Amino acid sequence: MPEHSSIKVLAFDTFGTVADWYSGVADVLARVFTDIDASALAIAWRRSYAPALAEVESGTRPWTLLDDLHRESLERLLIDEFGVIAAPDQLDHAVHAWHVLPGWPDSSDGLRRLKTKFTIGALSNGNVALLTDMAKASDFPWDFVGGADLWRHYKPASQVYLGIAELMQVNPSEVLMVATHVNDLAAARSFGLRTAYVERPTEWGPLPKVDEPDPRDAFHVRGIDELAAALGC
Repeated sequence: MPEHSSIKVLAFDTFGTVADWYSGVADVLARVFTDIDASALAIAWRRSYAPALAEVESGTRPWTLLDDLHRESLERLLIDEFGVIAAPDQLDHAVHAWHVLPGWPDSSDGLRRLKTKFTIGALSNGNVALLTDMAKASDFPWDFVGGADLWRHYKPASQVYLGIAELMQVNPSEVLMVATHVNDLAAARSFGLRTAYVERPTEWGPLPKVDEPDPRDAFHVRGIDELAAALGC
């Protein structure tokens, strides 16, 4: 078992790690846009996520909340790829899907176990309001909600990873970043955080997920419940 006595704070990626974004988003899109392939739209929408964040981090555009980036990218995808002009209320409903994503079956109970021993929280590119709504909807018992709007930066910016250590008044090495995305974990390690990789093979719904976790991850688990067991909770 990896040494974990120095870990004080567990910081969780949300989209894909704790919450099942594909099912949550595709289900809402199917209800809002009844004549569109909701699965294809959900996947295309998610793929637009990283380029939009990169525009903000590069300075190409000013700081913009994820909710607004999501709305812009969805409206553009609907027009360019599906030939659909959405009504404002349709866009509102679709964007809200990200606020109420369902947790994976192991998420809520696993987080509650971890909370008995550690300080736990979201560390996400979602905004605080979005993450708070999601926590209420899906019973995520966070001690804190680390939204990107606290730092006005998006992962993998150093301000986010080091910001959570500063906020919690701990050393970066006392923070365990938990995610299902290898690039998120690689960035966290580069700033001195410990890392835990969580397998989520169905994150992208019908698409296969190919990841190569780094052996430098302190933990490699199949769910948050398994992480809780590994950490003695």
